[in-house]
Amino acid sequence: MILHNDSTERAPGNDSGPGRHPLAPLSPAEGAHLVRLSLEAAADCGLQGDYDGRGALILQFRPAERAAAPAEKFEAGLTNLARVVAGERPDHWPRLASEHFDQLARSLRRGAPPLPADPQRELLQRLVPKEALEPRLTGAAPEFVPGLLSVPSANTDGTITMYFDPMSNLGLTWAEAESHGLRNLRSMTDSVAYAEYDGTQVALISGSSYAASRALVLDTVLRESLHVENPQYGVLAAMPVRHLLLLHVITDLSAIPALGMMLNLTGRSYDTEPGPLSPWIYLVTREGWQPATRTTGDPGPALSPQFVALLQGLDGEY
Repeated sequence: MILHNDSTERAPGNDSGPGRHPLAPLSPAEGAHLVRLSLEAAADCGLQGDYDGRGALILQFRPAERAAAPAEKFEAGLTNLARVVAGERPDHWPRLASEHFDQLARSLRRGAPPLPADPQRELLQRLVPKEALEPRLTGAAPEFVPGLLSVPSANTDGTITMYFDPMSNLGLTWAEAESHGLRNLRSMTDSVAYAEYDGTQVALISGSSYAASRALVLDTVLRESLHVENPQYGVLAAMPVRHLLLLHVITDLSAIPALGMMLNLTGRSYDTEPGPLSPWIYLVTREGWQPATRTTGDPGPALSPQFVALLQGLDGEY
C-alpha cells in the first residue's frame, strides 16, 4: 500500500519540460520564497532537511523526536502547496505553509492508518496519475485511460491509503477490491454546477477529492447527477484534477463550442490547481473512452478521427 496526504505530494509533470519551473505556477523567485517558508514551517514541527531542487523537501524528524516518530527520511512534495499559495496574497503564505506541515507532521506521528475494518464498505476506487508513482507499484493496476490508473483506496481523516497489493494488505483479490471500490464510489453524492457560454453548457462535478474518480462510474453520474440515461451520441469528459470532473452530454453540433470550453477549463485547472490528473478531453460512447483531440505540431489540438466522424454524422442529421 502507499499513503499520502492529499496536499503533500509531487504533482505529475511539474518538473518536466524545457523552462518549466518545478514549483509552477509560481515564478522562480516566488518558488524560492516558498521553499524558505516551507523549511521554516517544517522546522517548527520538528522536521529538518533540504530542498531537492525538483519540487520536494527531503525531511526527517529531529533526533530528539525520533523515538516517537519515524526516523527515516521521506519526501514531502511542494508542488500542490505551490498551487494553493499561488492564488493567495503573499502575506498569507506563512500561515498556509505552517498549516500544511503541521498537518503532515501530525499525520506522520500518528503512523499509518489502520487497515479498513470492513473493506466492502470502506474501499473507494481512485484515479491516480501513473507518472507520479514508482514503477514497482504500477504493475497490477489497470489503466483506465492512458496515464491514469484505477486503484482501490481508503480515506482516513484526509489521509488516502492506496492498496496496490490488496491480497497482501486486505486478503482480497484485485477483482474483489476493485468491485468493492467501484460499488462504494457509486454511492457518493456529487456537487454539480454549470459553465455556460452562448447557450452551451458544461457540467462541473465536484464535492470531494474523489470527484474526478467518479468518471469510473460515469453511467451513475449521468443518471443520478445529470439525469441523463444512455446519451445517444455520447459524452465529452475531462478529469483535469482530483476534485473536478467536466462533462458535456452531446446532443448536436454544440459539441464543438463545448469542446472549446472544456479545453480552456481543463488546461487552466491542470496547470494551476492542486492534484493534477490529466490534460486531455475524451469522447465517451458505447465503444468506450477515446481521445476527442489528437496531438499535432500545431499550437492548438486537432480533432481526433472519432470525434470528426461523430460531428459529420451530426451535421448530416441537422
